[in-house]
Amino acid sequence: MTSSSASQDPTAPAAKTPKDPWDLPDVSGLVVGVLGGTGEQGRGLAYRFARAGQKVIIGSRSADRARDAAAELGRGVEGADNAETARRSDVVIVAVPWDGHAETLESLREELAGKLVVDCVNPLGFDKKGAYALKPEEGSAAEQAAALLPDSRVTAAFHHLSAVLLQDASLDEIDTDVMVLGEERADVETVQALAGRIPGMRGVFAGRLRNAHQVESLVANLISVNRRYKAHAGLRVTDV
Repeated sequence: MTSSSASQDPTAPAAKTPKDPWDLPDVSGLVVGVLGGTGEQGRGLAYRFARAGQKVIIGSRSADRARDAAAELGRGVEGADNAETARRSDVVIVAVPWDGHAETLESLREELAGKLVVDCVNPLGFDKKGAYALKPEEGSAAEQAAALLPDSRVTAAFHHLSAVLLQDASLDEIDTDVMVLGEERADVETVQALAGRIPGMRGVFAGRLRNAHQVESLVANLISVNRRYKAHAGLRVTDV
């Protein structure tokens, strides 16, 4: 049978239709935990997800402090210590300060086993010239998380969001894209879908974890933009 006749064979299997990259899962029922949820970035993310209807638990080293922050946010947000937050959540966002990143994750290795972990930590230094990127031994904060959490599914996202805008209750939308990195397509798409739960946001696949350093480092440039223009700059990816 020639290739031409084979292509017309009604018994031949149909060509597989490529998956639409914007066909994302329903994540509305997932519980989102935020480690470092009493900090500015963590609190802002918790507020936005809760406002979008997601069940949210704020985590902190101090359960009392977490409960106080949750009470201030309202919208059904709960507060707990980091370990309980990790245990009770389906997706855990890591929004702790860089200098406590490794210690926090190492202490929660058991509680985070089997969880989808989203690292949004930016390793930065500051001097009189402004912010500059640090490069961890593992390559990035996300790769450090993956090394410390071998039984977790680690992704990276939410690096470039303004805490000021996230917490501004007068804003109905946050006009920005979210770069999402990870090793497994299903995990990346779950995080993309979570980003899309926040009006105005869109999650965009940006590569594997080995590319996380560039994404984390870009925050230093955005800080310079914001200082010069008195802004709260975000990112938009064009033509996708």
